[in-house]
Amino acid sequence: MEFLEDYDFTIAYHPGKANVVADALSRKGKLTNMSIYPEIYSEILKAQEKDNWIQNLKTTMRPEFRIDEKGLLRFKDRVCVPAEARERVLSAAHQSKYSIHPGGTKMYKDLKQKFWWEGMKADVVRHIQKCLTCQLVKAEHQRPSEKLQPLPIPNGKWDQITMDFVTGLPVVRGGYDSIWVIIDRLTKSAHFLPVKTRYNVEQLAEIYVKEIVRLHGIPQSIVSDRDPKFTARLWRKLQEHLGTKLLFSTAAHPQTDGQSERVIQTLEDMLRTCVLNFPGNWDMHLPLVEFA
Repeated sequence: MEFLEDYDFTIAYHPGKANVVADALSRKGKLTNMSIYPEIYSEILKAQEKDNWIQNLKTTMRPEFRIDEKGLLRFKDRVCVPAEARERVLSAAHQSKYSIHPGGTKMYKDLKQKFWWEGMKADVVRHIQKCLTCQLVKAEHQRPSEKLQPLPIPNGKWDQITMDFVTGLPVVRGGYDSIWVIIDRLTKSAHFLPVKTRYNVEQLAEIYVKEIVRLHGIPQSIVSDRDPKFTARLWRKLQEHLGTKLLFSTAAHPQTDGQSERVIQTLEDMLRTCVLNFPGNWDMHLPLVEFA
């Protein structure tokens, strides 16, 4: 810096403009002082002076807040950013050459070291979602989902049903520890049958005929998961004998029983309510839960 020896400078650094502005105050003496101060802090300071939220914080002045030597209000050493300057801070943290469009987690962790405002994490996520560059450049790393292939609409009541099990329940009198959920796909009506986990296929088939076939006849098709009870040979032979077609679902198969999962969620919520508000074991409430 030999060519600066006869000048006295005040230098301000402007990161957004990527240059250094030098203002020569005099030609007397040598370089004695150089201060680097980001331009964005000056913008925040001006915005703080006009922001009602900042003025209210200054009025209450809780112990975690303080005013620094530059006049900026800080929260635990982090600059409080008013609403007017937040977009400027977000743009600088996301689009500058020093950051190059980081993801939401990294951008938030970087920002919260220096800045603070209420709801900052949500604002970071919204800012990234609106960034066109990120939408064009960043690829989706999840496997593409299969095309939607909905099940056909049933022609009649109880022609097509779905079924699933709710397991892991407390053992009640009679030894029941599971619920067999059987749902009509057309009317959405359901039967909740208390069963035991250790029931074999013959016992389940007997309950099926007694509780379902007796009331509704033989369904044309059943959508179920790949529980071993359903894949057992005897269960298949029984369904073949009754003329029922089984549709087994997997995670990637279009014919899944999401309807059963949704009904099970409602059933579990209602059982929790019964346990909290009414006396007795869960199996005692199943008939009224089914009615409700």
